[in-house]
Amino acid sequence: MIKSNYLKGLVAKAKPHYKTIVLPEGEDIRVLEAAHIINREKFAKVIILGDEMEIKKHYGEKGWSLDGLTIINPEKSEKLEKYIELLYNLRKDKGMTLEQAREAALNPNYFGTLMIKSGDADGMVSGANHSTADTVRPALQIIKSVKAGRAVSSFFIMVSSEGKEYFLSDCAIVVDPNAQEMADIAVTTAETMIQFAHKPKIAMLSFSTAGSGKGPSVEKVVEATKIAKAMLESDEYKNQEIYLDGEMQADAALDEAVGKKKFPESKVAGHANALIFPNIDAGNIGYKLLQRIGGCEAYGPILQGLNAPVNDLSRGTLVEDIVGTVAITCLQSIK
Repeated sequence: MIKSNYLKGLVAKAKPHYKTIVLPEGEDIRVLEAAHIINREKFAKVIILGDEMEIKKHYGEKGWSLDGLTIINPEKSEKLEKYIELLYNLRKDKGMTLEQAREAALNPNYFGTLMIKSGDADGMVSGANHSTADTVRPALQIIKSVKAGRAVSSFFIMVSSEGKEYFLSDCAIVVDPNAQEMADIAVTTAETMIQFAHKPKIAMLSFSTAGSGKGPSVEKVVEATKIAKAMLESDEYKNQEIYLDGEMQADAALDEAVGKKKFPESKVAGHANALIFPNIDAGNIGYKLLQRIGGCEAYGPILQGLNAPVNDLSRGTLVEDIVGTVAITCLQSIK
């Protein structure tokens, strides 16, 4: 049973597109339950990687239907050799041997990512039993970034108790972005928001608002804001309705009265729906405080900037989190 109204909305948006999503952690009962819900709601075609006998046994004990689900054991897959060759050809210039490619392809995260590269799946969701690095590394090596030279980053969708959505970036991937990287994160987040039918109002966060504070960290955000604004003036973005401003504090970004007082000339201050953090410390702490104290629903980290969606889960993930991340992955895969 899906309880969250926001999640129900994501599922409704994903359902008409019925994308194919790989879940490489078939050994985890949370993943199996999420796959059951997704299959029952019929908003995505699910491929589970794992031991077919064990998965069928678990489904049988629960009385869940396997109709519509695909279970693949990478070791027994008829496409394994094809995937090994693909990985070898992609990585041989980096020194990967054919034997190393064979070993890597049997890793479920690599196998799932190779399925996407081969056109056998539209996206992948992993991380219930793997670190972020284990999920992201194959994606960076095989899927790669959309735009050369631009950092792949992540975002969270935070949903308040009133149902308002906020995009937070980067809270999981880029540890300490320089000014150019922070600008890249902001512009990529704007692209993501447009993909999700939002009008971006992006706040570049700092402990300073419009010059109220000084120091290297403030200077970085000021420079990042200048770079991002210049990027948004290019032909690629000039017809898009994207607002971006900074540097500003979180209260100036989110509270209209404070925004008017601290940053009266800004179109973003007091109305931000995207928060770009100066480093991963601030981002990770910020989203967890919103989730644990503020009572927000948290969806992510969702990777952005890749040629196809591969998304990460927290190892403390809940079943509904997996369902939500799969729905978001479906929406990201729509061309």
